[in-house]
Amino acid sequence: MKTIVFAGGLALLGTLLGTRLAIQFLVKKGYGQLIRDDGPTSHHTKRGTPTMGGLVIIAAVLIAYVGSHLLTWTGPSASALLILFLFTGLGAVGFLDDWLKIRNQRSLGLRSKAKIAGQSLVAIIFALLSLQFPDERGITPASQYISFLRDIDFLKLPVVLVVIWVILLIAAASNGVNLTDGLDGLATGSSTMIFGAFTLVNIWQYNQSCAYTASAGPKCYEVRDPYDLAVVAIALAGACFGFLWWNAEPAKIFMGDTGSLSLGGALAGLAIFTRTELLLIILGGLLVIEVMSVILQTSYFKATRRMTGTPRRLFKMTPIHHHFELLGWAQVTIVMRFWIICGLFVSAGLGIFYAEWVAGT
Repeated sequence: MKTIVFAGGLALLGTLLGTRLAIQFLVKKGYGQLIRDDGPTSHHTKRGTPTMGGLVIIAAVLIAYVGSHLLTWTGPSASALLILFLFTGLGAVGFLDDWLKIRNQRSLGLRSKAKIAGQSLVAIIFALLSLQFPDERGITPASQYISFLRDIDFLKLPVVLVVIWVILLIAAASNGVNLTDGLDGLATGSSTMIFGAFTLVNIWQYNQSCAYTASAGPKCYEVRDPYDLAVVAIALAGACFGFLWWNAEPAKIFMGDTGSLSLGGALAGLAIFTRTELLLIILGGLLVIEVMSVILQTSYFKATRRMTGTPRRLFKMTPIHHHFELLGWAQVTIVMRFWIICGLFVSAGLGIFYAEWVAGT
């Protein structure tokens, strides 16, 4: 447990202290956030707030992972290194997007096709590598099965479909965090809770692992490197928690696409490696709501325009947190209530995960 404790503490201190230095540097360079003109007018006061704070989160997680292993003199695992590759790779795509926004002084960075291509390239490399590196039991970091609480026996996919499935999961999770990151502290606080849940899942899987439990029962977990995945998950939770100090309203810095894409990718990667891919829909229920609000809004708008010639909207604005802003809710009220919703989803997801194990023992 020492490695887990050290990783969480180092990541927390990394963003808590490092973000202050990043704010000073970004302000000096004038690297501020560009605000959409068609967004809520209350957001115009945020114009110029430093962005690309996700760089601090990425650096803190990487330093925390390496530092915790040096302090305990333990080696890295293939699973953890792959998650960190995915996390950093998507962060690089997000950084390029943020940088282009700042350089061109507009609220749009990478073109959508280029952004999707970058995410897909990182996801494909991650997917292919995740099916390699079997341990002594032949268990690879990822499996060819679709999973809910563990692999579903009758849902084995060929490698090509596995790659496509991984791309979809990563795209959904990274864009889910990206859409949620629209109010001060909303995505950061929500991510902290979800990564905290994955920490508990990995610790439980380690304690009940088929590889590490002497008297492994029929319900033990066939996963690889659960302990080291817990180290990564707690580092991510700690980094987000420390960053929240500066990102809570009124935000002194935004994580930008650099942070939101990387955090979403890490969520997907942890779900894939813990064999809880479909459970992520529950653990990340708030992210699902945010994404679905955009899908429903767009679909309804197009359908009514085609059918009646007069397009209509279901919500005043999406993602849905902007709808409540335009209803007159204070930002802090929306964030706190959405955090409560996120916490309920996380609690439900953990409850389902534990109940399945209890029912099978």
